[in-house]
Amino acid sequence: MKNLPIPVLFENERCVVFDKPSGLLTIPSPKGETKTLTSLVNDQYAPADKSYQLHPCHRLDKDTTGVILYAKGKKNQQLLMDEFKRQRVHKKYIAFVQGRMKRQEGEIKSYIHSFEDEQIFNKDKKDLAQTRFKVLELRKDFSVVEVEPLTGRTNQIRIHFKHIKHPLVGDRKYSFARDFHLKFRRTALHAARLEWRDPEGGKHLTAQAPLAKDMKDFLEKNQ
Repeated sequence: MKNLPIPVLFENERCVVFDKPSGLLTIPSPKGETKTLTSLVNDQYAPADKSYQLHPCHRLDKDTTGVILYAKGKKNQQLLMDEFKRQRVHKKYIAFVQGRMKRQEGEIKSYIHSFEDEQIFNKDKKDLAQTRFKVLELRKDFSVVEVEPLTGRTNQIRIHFKHIKHPLVGDRKYSFARDFHLKFRRTALHAARLEWRDPEGGKHLTAQAPLAKDMKDFLEKNQ
């Protein structure tokens, strides 16, 4: 069965921005998966003459949908990743979190530790993480929240909302599904918007991804 094309949201001479579907790792884990977002976009969009490959400039979790930036070639990847390191790239997410949040907006700041694989989890590694949020809508049993991570720690959005007792709907790594009657087949997190500066020209660039269909359907079913 042929893989469906990964949608393109933006492209210029330096990069391509894709709308990532859920269920794909950005790059292989230590288990060595062969089908990843990176393998698919290179199969579908890298030039036939192999003058460059597409390289991710950041990552999204397997469950997470939405905007992800790829560079055309290693040189452009380094330039764009430097923009991330200098905190010139701004990301906004839409998350569905359990319960009705009382604070309409605010910032979560704490030291966290995370893990992708239990076997390589370093319990002594702690990083300061900051997450800004704004409640967009309150539903009966959950809140629709716009989230802006001010730091780029692994899994920080999921960890922070668990910390304030509003774990993400569908999260199974940092909370237990049995504790909540509201279910979703994945973690309800969508990368909605990315803003960055062209590293050489200095032009301000923006890419947006429409809310993933399964999250739209969830909203319709849970008024």
